[in-house]
Amino acid sequence: MEKSLKGVPVEGFTKKSRQAAAEGIVLLKNEDNILPFTKEDKISVFGRPQLDYYRSGTGSGGAVNVEYAKNIIDGFKSSNLSINEELVTDYVNWIKDHPFDNGGGGWACEPWFQKDMDISVEYAKKQAETTNKAVYIIGRTAGEDKDNYNGAGSYLLTDEEKENLKNITEAFDDVCVILNVSNIVDVKWINNEEFKGHIKAALFVWQGGMEGGDAVVDVLSGKETPSGKMPDTVAFNLEDYPSFENFGNQFTNLYKEDIYVGYRYFETFAPDKVVYEFGYGLSYTTFNIETLSAKADNGKISLEIKVTNTGDRYSGKEVVQVYCKAPQGKLGKPAKVLCGYEKTKCLNPGESQIIKIDVDEYSMASYDDSGVTGHKSCYVLEAGDYEILVGNSVKKCESVFTYQLDDIVVVEQLSEVMCPDDDNLTILKPGAKKEDGSYEKVYIPSQKPTVDLGKRIEENLPKTMEITGDVGIALQDVHAGKSSVEEFVAQLSVEELAQIVRGEGMSNPRVTKGTASAFGGLSDSLFNYGIPAACTADGPSGLRMEAKATQLPIGTALSASWNPKLVRELYTMEGMELCRNEVDTLLGPGVNIHRHPLNGRNFEYYSEDPYLSGTMSVASTGGIKDGGAWGTIKHFALNGQEAHRFKVDAVCSERAIREIYLKSFEMAVKEKTVMTLMTSYNPINGHWAASNYDLCTTVLRGEWGYEGIVMTDWWAKMNDVVEKGEESGQKTRDMVRSQNDVYMVVNNNGAEINSNNDDTEKSVEEGRLTVGELQRAAINICTFILNAPVINRELVDTDVAKHYGAVSEDKAEYDVQKLADSDKIMFDGRKTATMVVEDEAEYSIIVNISFAKSNLAQSTVNVNANGETMVVIQTNGTDGNWITQKLCKVKLDKGVYNIELEDVLAGIEVKYIQFKKIKKHKGK
Repeated sequence: MEKSLKGVPVEGFTKKSRQAAAEGIVLLKNEDNILPFTKEDKISVFGRPQLDYYRSGTGSGGAVNVEYAKNIIDGFKSSNLSINEELVTDYVNWIKDHPFDNGGGGWACEPWFQKDMDISVEYAKKQAETTNKAVYIIGRTAGEDKDNYNGAGSYLLTDEEKENLKNITEAFDDVCVILNVSNIVDVKWINNEEFKGHIKAALFVWQGGMEGGDAVVDVLSGKETPSGKMPDTVAFNLEDYPSFENFGNQFTNLYKEDIYVGYRYFETFAPDKVVYEFGYGLSYTTFNIETLSAKADNGKISLEIKVTNTGDRYSGKEVVQVYCKAPQGKLGKPAKVLCGYEKTKCLNPGESQIIKIDVDEYSMASYDDSGVTGHKSCYVLEAGDYEILVGNSVKKCESVFTYQLDDIVVVEQLSEVMCPDDDNLTILKPGAKKEDGSYEKVYIPSQKPTVDLGKRIEENLPKTMEITGDVGIALQDVHAGKSSVEEFVAQLSVEELAQIVRGEGMSNPRVTKGTASAFGGLSDSLFNYGIPAACTADGPSGLRMEAKATQLPIGTALSASWNPKLVRELYTMEGMELCRNEVDTLLGPGVNIHRHPLNGRNFEYYSEDPYLSGTMSVASTGGIKDGGAWGTIKHFALNGQEAHRFKVDAVCSERAIREIYLKSFEMAVKEKTVMTLMTSYNPINGHWAASNYDLCTTVLRGEWGYEGIVMTDWWAKMNDVVEKGEESGQKTRDMVRSQNDVYMVVNNNGAEINSNNDDTEKSVEEGRLTVGELQRAAINICTFILNAPVINRELVDTDVAKHYGAVSEDKAEYDVQKLADSDKIMFDGRKTATMVVEDEAEYSIIVNISFAKSNLAQSTVNVNANGETMVVIQTNGTDGNWITQKLCKVKLDKGVYNIELEDVLAGIEVKYIQFKKIKKHKGK
């Protein structure tokens, strides 16, 4: 990509973002057809989010630096609708005295709502004198590292919001409620008697990115007919969700509901507990869905469905949803499972469209982790009737075809992986069928592990290639087809192999400013082999960096569009923006499951359903790939809560792991739309994800055929790949052995010197890690770089060596130390030394220092050579610990250098300064 395009917006990107935000809006209620508003309506807009619109969740998934952002009042003002301008002015003036509360500005300190202006009944009635309809906007946000809570101002309304609604509905007969939220929230109050039935319309508008305000009004005005469908189930009470009792624990989260997540649970066990079902969403028009044909052939069911817009006024889109009702058999099944869907084009009144949907047997199969069917570790179709239902929500669907199997069919033979060994885990299964068609709840013990993991690892160790040393092969030679990546990696020493599995960040100087990390050619020797520094940037809602970028609608909003074609088009532009800003992989999308409504990171993720989430995963990563870059699907896997996310153990059955929590990752990998993947912080059944062999090797690479890289989340921890036990950020041996290729992140300039003091090289010396395993990781990393935009960018060394001249030997002033004897010049508390350089060359400067104060203190020392400042040492307090830092590169002439340490801010002790000679690659 031409450098002149760096920072230049992608044409049409914001327009596409606005379209996607509008298509994700879900119309929950529209009594008396009070929507869309017309030019004749005069509208009073209440609620602080009309101005302080939440465009995204918070944390790494939301903090995009945008050129502008449209709020809802902006949307109204650019529409043909008439609003109460005096009311807007009152809000503007009120907010001046009640500024936005950012919780202090720290990480995960944001409040999940803002104080709103009090609306008295008298004030509301005054507005009703000149206006005939009212809008009340309720705002919530959430984000990384902090969950929502089951209380007022988060999942529930505040007393202030209830009172405002009560007074607005007292004054207005026609009230529309807008939910500008990141997660689903309690909505059972919409029909409360205290509101007199005057809340006649309600919408989940989610958080629509920088164009979200315009998108909201596009729907309210009828410019866009709402076509969003719920990606989650909205229950009457938070306590109704099956994960409620096991969510938020500090150490262990028992996934007792097993595969019965979201509608799978409610349709099977509690159909009466639902306010708005999965797949639900109204339109301004009506549709007829007619199945024209259904047939089974060669392992799949093919459907031909006719959709007709039966309204007489509005055009619109409908989502055809296909569900499978499988026989209960020995395994037990959900009452219904989504196995296909498609959104129509925009149909005019009276217009029809015929769509075709194929359902394959894999999407109807169930995983047997116990062997109860006689086929352990297999996806199977148990004998019985498989009923296919078609409609526009999980409740509004009708049976159109029954597929009968006389015998069990083994769809896929796999291997046992990640079974839990916690005796506290019992898992939900349907018991006796009740009169209403739902099932009694029965809990059974989960399958325990039977595989010798250590033996599995030993039997599948990669072969070690003989280390050839530098034979003149550069990575560009591999790119040109002159050498293989294996021949290239065989040149690398153990030290260099240990360096390449370390990423650096944040805001690494080698890559685009303000991005999340760099990896690849971070040491001088790796760079001299022609390995460039690849760049990563947050995040799922848009590119997070120092420069301005486009902010997209949140993941929940995109999945609510049920339009993967649109999402792919949107993310194609995101891929183009990545390329223009020299970013190789976006750290997103997040594709974890909405297991519980309070997960603060749900806004980044797509849905409670693995199939819907998986299709969105493919669409978004496929779009980024189409645009020329890569997406990083995360957080692999079972990141079900943000509270205690670094420690909490997700204790879950193998069946649920495979059928629910890995499915959206699996779909993207098998479609080959991803080459980067990020593991989660948490352990899964005792094995931390970043060192989970079965997760990263047996399943991801062995079963799914993944050929890309795996990175840790930032500053992650690992534990013993076999024995589990205590976790540490230094256990990179277990990371590499699991085939998690890159540790993210060590400090900038820290990869070469092992500033994090990881155990990679030590493990090779002790025989606990093979050179072949390190070479395998290096091959994975280099293979990604060879397929990333960075390989086509100019290879530029940002750390340019400065030249320093020597003096003659008779000018030596202090104790003389020859660099040829040791590359370290020792100080040990002294302030002076004379260094004799015998080889004219480029050297990396590395220092070993200590500062006795806390990290709140700072100290600076100038290193002067022959009267000129060569380098500046700066550090925060190290509590007296000795640390190593790489500083810069210098080119030194042959001769003598009189070195003096000059205190600027006193406190640093210097043990030694290392001048490490930079190895030149033979190919240069």
